[in-house]
Amino acid sequence: MRFMIPGSRRYFGQPLGRRDVLGFVGTLLASAAFSAPSRAGDRAGRVEEIKGEAFVDVSDQHRALEKSSDVYVGDRVATGVASRLTMLLGEDTTIKLGEKAQLVIDQFLSTTGGEISLQSGPMLFDRPSGSRPVPLKIRSSYGLIAVRGTKFFAGPSNGVFGVFVDHGTVAVSGGGSEIVLQAGQGTNLESPGSKPSAASAWSPERIRSAFDSVS
Repeated sequence: MRFMIPGSRRYFGQPLGRRDVLGFVGTLLASAAFSAPSRAGDRAGRVEEIKGEAFVDVSDQHRALEKSSDVYVGDRVATGVASRLTMLLGEDTTIKLGEKAQLVIDQFLSTTGGEISLQSGPMLFDRPSGSRPVPLKIRSSYGLIAVRGTKFFAGPSNGVFGVFVDHGTVAVSGGGSEIVLQAGQGTNLESPGSKPSAASAWSPERIRSAFDSVS
């Protein structure tokens, strides 16, 4: 039986020396860490701004958030009454939460994207124009939002769950149906599992109200 250490041409026949075994195992661990997907406990980003109160619940831990606090994959981030929170995920993905919002960072890598669950409350997703498009999915009980490099609102609006795109493009799916929203268009999901309404322009008042709920 023979072993080869990855990245080298050195072969060893049994028995292996202790130093060789440790080097071989260390190489395997380093290789696995480099290629592994994001997992619970990996740093996803940090808090940029906070008004009122915001906190994280994960496993049996509860911690209050402050400006510059780190947030991690697996965190359930929540805001209090009349509170606002701005997070920077990766290098250029900004997420703003309004009051009584709950969001779980299921997966996130700045190079490959990830998944986020919006469990309640309003959210604004913003990525600068010209940034590298990285696929990201926003899940909620109402439907799924698939996005690449854009700015959009999602959350309570006019008594329904609404999605409005300020710039870029997002795909919204629910109830076995999918629509694609372009800049200036929005859709409604009346209840969890319902189909999104046809893409349409929102009134200036509704747009302003949506954005005010996260600023």
